Amino acid sequence: MSVALAGNAPTTFEIKSAHLPLVALMLKSSNLERLAQELTQRFGDMPDFFDNDPLVIDLHPLNVAEANALPDFGALQALLRQYRLVPLAVRGGTIEQTRLALAAGLTNAPDASVQRAAPAVQPTEISAPQEPVATPAPAPGALVIDKPLRSGQQIYARGRDLVVMAMVNPGAEVIADGHIHVYAPLRGKAIAGARGNADARIFALGMAPELISIAGIYRTSEVALPESIQGKTAQVRLVPGPDGDKLLIEAISA
Repeated sequence: MSVALAGNAPTTFEIKSAHLPLVALMLKSSNLERLAQELTQRFGDMPDFFDNDPLVIDLHPLNVAEANALPDFGALQALLRQYRLVPLAVRGGTIEQTRLALAAGLTNAPDASVQRAAPAVQPTEISAPQEPVATPAPAPGALVIDKPLRSGQQIYARGRDLVVMAMVNPGAEVIADGHIHVYAPLRGKAIAGARGNADARIFALGMAPELISIAGIYRTSEVALPESIQGKTAQVRLVPGPDGDKLLIEAISA
């Protein structure tokens, strides 16, 4: 026999489980001066890229590159706040690193997960698939640009895909938190998965970019594409490799 017992509930509040989407900073160096320079290079011309986004500082890469490094967490937080990031927690730190982070007002979040690229079979940096690859339809709410983008122009699709129906000229930059579709020649810069979405992809009818980047992994035109891909219809995606995530560039056959 079951028995239901009456209970008292607070009238002024409730406690519920919640999930907070976080941006993760994969810290690879304790050199904050160099970090400041690279943040300026990456986000200096995009002051509205972040919008007071909560952030977790992942110390795993730092401990691989600089064993037992002790970052100045106070200075690091001040630097990140200049870019409208709100540091809340750290993960992956040593006992001493975690102690310093807590003293600087951060919390320890060992269970925070960081998105990684999906596994792939026999990944290579550049390859041509044996079978045609279908271009997926853009997600609902994608930002659509109908006009060509000239040198110096920049388009950012925050929180969604970006569809460009005309040429992206050299010196222009297209950025999206999701996928980027360019139904014309891509000759400027294309940055997909700008906030760390490793599943994002870049599609172009004429792949000849100055720079391509997915979730922070990038490749410039200084390393020429092979003739089988240069100027052809192709896609770019991110795959894991033995030395870390790499860009996989594939020709798309009709």
